[in-house]
Amino acid sequence: MSTYEDAVAFLGEWGPFQQSVFFLLCFTFIPNGFVALSIVFIGDTPTHHCLIPAHANLTTVWMNSSIPLEEHSGELSLSKCSRYKLDDITSFSERGLLPGIDVNLSHVQQEACLDGWEYDRTTYVSTIVSEWDLVCDDKWKGPLTSSIFFCGVLTGSCFSGPISDRFGRKIVMFSTIAIQTVSSLSQVLSPSWAIFCALYFVVGMGAISNYVSAFVIGTELFNPTVRTVFSTVGSCLFFGVGYMLIPLMAYYIRDWRMLILTFNTPTVLYVLFWWFIPESPRWLLSQGRVEEAEYIIRQAAKKNKVRAPLVIFDGAEVSSSHTKESSVNIWDLVRTRNIRWISVTLWLVWIDLSITYFVLSLNTSNLHGSIFLNCFLSAVLEFPAYTLSWVLFRYFPRRLCLSMSLFLGGLMILFIQLIPSDMNFVAIALEMTGKFGVTVAFALIFAYTAELYPTVLRNTAIGACSMASRIGSISAPYLIYLRSYSVALPYILIGTFTVLAALISLLIPESYGKPLPDSITHMQEFPGIDLSITYFVLSLNTSNLHGSIFLNCFLSAVLEFPAYTLS
Repeated sequence: MSTYEDAVAFLGEWGPFQQSVFFLLCFTFIPNGFVALSIVFIGDTPTHHCLIPAHANLTTVWMNSSIPLEEHSGELSLSKCSRYKLDDITSFSERGLLPGIDVNLSHVQQEACLDGWEYDRTTYVSTIVSEWDLVCDDKWKGPLTSSIFFCGVLTGSCFSGPISDRFGRKIVMFSTIAIQTVSSLSQVLSPSWAIFCALYFVVGMGAISNYVSAFVIGTELFNPTVRTVFSTVGSCLFFGVGYMLIPLMAYYIRDWRMLILTFNTPTVLYVLFWWFIPESPRWLLSQGRVEEAEYIIRQAAKKNKVRAPLVIFDGAEVSSSHTKESSVNIWDLVRTRNIRWISVTLWLVWIDLSITYFVLSLNTSNLHGSIFLNCFLSAVLEFPAYTLSWVLFRYFPRRLCLSMSLFLGGLMILFIQLIPSDMNFVAIALEMTGKFGVTVAFALIFAYTAELYPTVLRNTAIGACSMASRIGSISAPYLIYLRSYSVALPYILIGTFTVLAALISLLIPESYGKPLPDSITHMQEFPGIDLSITYFVLSLNTSNLHGSIFLNCFLSAVLEFPAYTLS
């Protein structure tokens, strides 16, 4: 009996039909890169201090001395959240007293910014922070804004899969593109921070839902070779294009409302894609809609200029190969000991990757130098990272590549704290290298996860891992917020988490060169704690062996390649 791939093999691998659908689907990923990381600019906090009202009638000397100085990172700067008591300094000014000469400023009482704040307009005309004064006592609203978006992503992750399975991939994809576009454009009219956040939640729901739907259409429509390119390089690179466009557009558009409007208006044109992107024939077959599936394949054959057979899908093939597995659900991911340990290990790695990736991506506004250049470099780094991940996934063991990528990222992040403050460019280089390693690992983990789980659980497993990763993305803004207490604290935490994830990832079974499992019983065995301890002890003991530690560690790693091949 022929499979779906056998039935549609006459179409060829890379004809005009596959090419057009491939690139149109990839184009729909571009706005996702923007909405996920545009908060770097629209939510950035400009330099600010308390506003001194004009009616205070202060002399120039007292106006310049009305804000106390505070020490931040070894440097003195104007206080952001307090000023000298206005009544007192007004009295001093009217009496002709001079600050620091007639009046000791250390003895003058301070008060909060009762008249609002004055923001530096050099970098931005407006952000949501300067628009709604999300500073000082309301500073907590900044990270909460990002977390609300990722809560929307989590919610969309929970519901988009079942809805797509019930009503179809295409209708869900275009409906959620419309929801994302309308809610994004509505943010431009937000009269308050609360309404902005409510709309941002809906944007997050729409963004993940149309991303997943488009991803599933591609994976179900293309043959295995094109499917691998689409699911690794294609979707990731076009997401990266959206990310890269953020600093380029933000450099010329410094008002947050105009930035959102400019980027999201062109997505209205995506409605034209409806007539060029078909529904998934696999899904139509799973619903028993054979005639519609055959019509799509025949239209594809006409576009590719090949002749379709009289009967493409027979009844036996439909009933056996495309029947839903109604008995399988998310609880099967933890039902047995083996699959439970694999699932928990993967969830921990996914959570760490999400935390580290979004902390490093959202933290570009806090780096020294131009925020536009730093964000652009961070985005550009993703292109070689995604390309490398595809090469690694194609030719090398998955577990070793994932662990080494994580270890590289974590180690570079931890090294940042050893760089003197006057060598900021080195610290930025280390952070970008860490981001590179984490991005490679992030691209690898998607395809690696799909190889570990059986066909009957594969979509459910990837969805569960994606949901787990949202825990990391929701908490990422608050890890950045820890900079308020110590600049080094976020780096120490995410660096440590990533190194631990590198070690934990070694517990995952190797899938390189192994056939995809079809049932839960075909899954590989979790190595177990005893075997894992032995592996870690031998790996970490290389520093105690005679000779060069670098050579010993390198030989220990190289030995894994023939071991994986032999296994």
